[in-house]
Amino acid sequence: MIVKVCGMRDPDNIRQTETAGADWIGFICYHKSPRYVSHTPAYLPQKAKRVGVFVNAPFDEIIRRAKELQLDYVQLHGNESPALCQSLHNEGLGVIKAFAVHSLSDFKQTETYESCCDYYLFDTPCPQYGGSGKQFDWSLLSHYQGSIPFLLSGGLRPDSLAALSHFRHSQWAGIDLNSGFEIQPAMKDTTLLQNFISQFKQNIP
Repeated sequence: MIVKVCGMRDPDNIRQTETAGADWIGFICYHKSPRYVSHTPAYLPQKAKRVGVFVNAPFDEIIRRAKELQLDYVQLHGNESPALCQSLHNEGLGVIKAFAVHSLSDFKQTETYESCCDYYLFDTPCPQYGGSGKQFDWSLLSHYQGSIPFLLSGGLRPDSLAALSHFRHSQWAGIDLNSGFEIQPAMKDTTLLQNFISQFKQNIP
């Protein structure tokens, strides 16, 4: 199971989050986010994979930030087309496409991305980009029958372990943690993270 911790910016906090057991660390490259990373942090993960989060950014901007932050993956939260995803894939980047889930029909749109994405991220719908901090109805995911593995996002927090321990899906690949573990935007409580990640990896098959 992959544990991705998103919304990082402070060098020491990034280092501590990596030590706490995060497999992937996310950097938000969307300027309207309170967790926006305007420049390269003084410390970048050495073991954890680096993920850049974008919203309707043009190809050239994504490539520029990918080189600057030495990204392994780009995570796309807007209305990015399969063609853009394929172009990014052709540049050697892993591609994660995010989808808000509020009804069964939302899974239909994932079908056109199957040939150009490595992972999907299923999140809670909200009016603005950047996440709501709320959990969506995970039972809807029983209707997802695609071939692309997914990360579970939306409102995960320290008390989510029990619910996660009961969740099952053959394509479930991991979780995405952010605001539920924050002291303030872009600063994580790494003690909480370490305890949660340890228990999650021990208890989730």
